Amino acid sequence: MDAPEQPPRELTLEEAIAVAILLQKNGQLAEAEKLYGAIFETAPDNPEALHYAGVLAHLQGRSEEGAALIARSLALVPDRADWHSNLGNVLQGQGKFDNAIGAYRRAIALDPSHANAYSNLGVLLRATGRPDEAEDAYRNALRVDAGHIDAYTNLGVLLTALQRNEEAVACFCKAITLRPKHREARRLMALAHCTIGEIDKAVRIFEEWLAEEPGDPIATHMLAACTGRDVPRRASDSFVAATFDRFAASFEAKLASLGYRAPALVAAMLEESVPDPRKDMDALDAGCGTGLCGALILPYARKLTGVDLSAGMLERAREKSVYGELVEAELTAYLRAARDAFDLIVSADALVYFGALEDVVAAAAAALRPGGLFIFTLEDAAKRNARLGYRLELHGRYSHARPYVERLLADAGLACRIVKAELRMESGTPVPGLVVRATKAALSRPCLP
Repeated sequence: MDAPEQPPRELTLEEAIAVAILLQKNGQLAEAEKLYGAIFETAPDNPEALHYAGVLAHLQGRSEEGAALIARSLALVPDRADWHSNLGNVLQGQGKFDNAIGAYRRAIALDPSHANAYSNLGVLLRATGRPDEAEDAYRNALRVDAGHIDAYTNLGVLLTALQRNEEAVACFCKAITLRPKHREARRLMALAHCTIGEIDKAVRIFEEWLAEEPGDPIATHMLAACTGRDVPRRASDSFVAATFDRFAASFEAKLASLGYRAPALVAAMLEESVPDPRKDMDALDAGCGTGLCGALILPYARKLTGVDLSAGMLERAREKSVYGELVEAELTAYLRAARDAFDLIVSADALVYFGALEDVVAAAAAALRPGGLFIFTLEDAAKRNARLGYRLELHGRYSHARPYVERLLADAGLACRIVKAELRMESGTPVPGLVVRATKAALSRPCLP
């Protein structure tokens, strides 16, 4: 005879928390959130549930709520190093770098062998202009965990910026030894070889990569940058999405470490053009990324829309709560479908992934209303041979010649003003750029000096 069926047993509190954490780790976030809600009905102050519900809220784009929940958990149990490290991760994602540094230092004080906290601390020390302390943090991570791939990669990036390129290559080699198909370490090692003039070694890295993974968008694009062969008119959608999805979570910290200025330069050009913001413009942030431009142009916008190819970047932009709408789409196609829709289009460092600008400029001109503004940044090809008006650089972005840009804008019926500026630091040297303001009017006017 069959054994009688047993009635289902209710989970204990500890079992319910363990199941919620497991669901979270497996990516079943909605199910985990529902279970945490049930747990809080019974145990609203359970520190374990508070902590991991906070991590979950951060993963779902509610970082303020996540930080508050984690802080509550730490008020109840203040001696958990991992929990302080997790708080640091959430604060870093919010751009609260000093507070995040404090959280990582607290984690290390509680557990001097916490390699992740050391490595993450190094990222933020570099971002806040303390390269020597950052190097010490990375080396401490490697001292306590000789197989910490992220620490080798981060240290290599730092050493490249300090122009210690041979040491950087050694770090990237170690990362690849530990994980032979580590995509970012491969790319960075190739770039380090390029920096010291070993182009043939960089080419070999990308050719071997493509032999293992035919058609990989990053290897394909970067091989074209190294060799100058089969250069695309613009970076492929798959390259852009793969590049930015990969480091959406650390994007703003990385840019801060490079002295990134493009959003501020766009905002300054807008302020010069419209000194009295009236919040009366329908505005588009074209290639919005994590939304660094959004808050800067919000005072001008009646409605602010962001468009980007990277779903990961859009998740981060959504956290800022400044956009009325966020759209995952290719920029030119989106603009073509938005005729006469905008009074203002801004683009900070998005058009550097376009070589030929004819299509995107024409689409932007059509999307502007009469009198509308299109303000964007480009990397300046003034000191390089840009036969076509643009050039794919070794780092994988395009630079553009000013005469080419002027001609395109005039052909599109846009009057323009172009100024030179430094966009960021790269490998210890400034990246020269162009900040462009194009105005839609009945008649085009000549570019101003």
